[in-house]
Amino acid sequence: MPYRVGLERGAEGGHLAWVLDYPGCFAFGPTEREVLARIPEAIRDYFAWLGAHGIPAAGPGVPEDFRVVEIFEVYTINERFERGGAREINAWFLDDWRPLTEEEVEFALQVLAASRKDLQAAVAGLPDPVLDAVLPGQRWSMRGVLRHVARGENWYLSRLGREVKDPPAEVWAHLEAVRRALEQALQDWVGRSLVIGVEGEFWSPRKVLRRAAWHERDHVAHLHQLRRALGWE
Repeated sequence: MPYRVGLERGAEGGHLAWVLDYPGCFAFGPTEREVLARIPEAIRDYFAWLGAHGIPAAGPGVPEDFRVVEIFEVYTINERFERGGAREINAWFLDDWRPLTEEEVEFALQVLAASRKDLQAAVAGLPDPVLDAVLPGQRWSMRGVLRHVARGENWYLSRLGREVKDPPAEVWAHLEAVRRALEQALQDWVGRSLVIGVEGEFWSPRKVLRRAAWHERDHVAHLHQLRRALGWE
């Protein structure tokens, strides 16, 4: 059985390939050809990462055996919901309609816990001046990236009305409060057919999980890039 892939054209200044049955498994490339070529490596790396965190999982076949089952073209809209504005609309796949199963949520909670450990490890042992340094050409410091992860996850939750109101100011408390809210929401959403349109974009529990798992893993890699650039890795 091939791995099912959703292709998001025009995402993040390039293209994102989502391995739909495995939250946090994705590939990025500046061109469609490159992102498709990177999918097998992304699958291998993902299962190796799961194994390193003690998460038992097996894919349906070899990483080279994948099939693009959906393609979404990213577009923009304005405040009147007309094409061509400033608001970017990201992928909504038919797969996102499917309610989450209990087994999927149990697996997702393990994936999220593993990525949170990686997030913590990415900044472990760094003094405040390093955490707060903003390098040339970078939007955020490392602490700023952590805050962005927390805010992003809370924004995803807000799409389905489950955001944390007035989260703590301290960044780790902020991350913890939002993560607890996401974990509870995922458990509450088991079996629910919930799809909501917000600001011109469809959202569902499966899409929230897909985006949240990607976002944290993506920024773990970002933090390691910053750490290397700052001479701490």
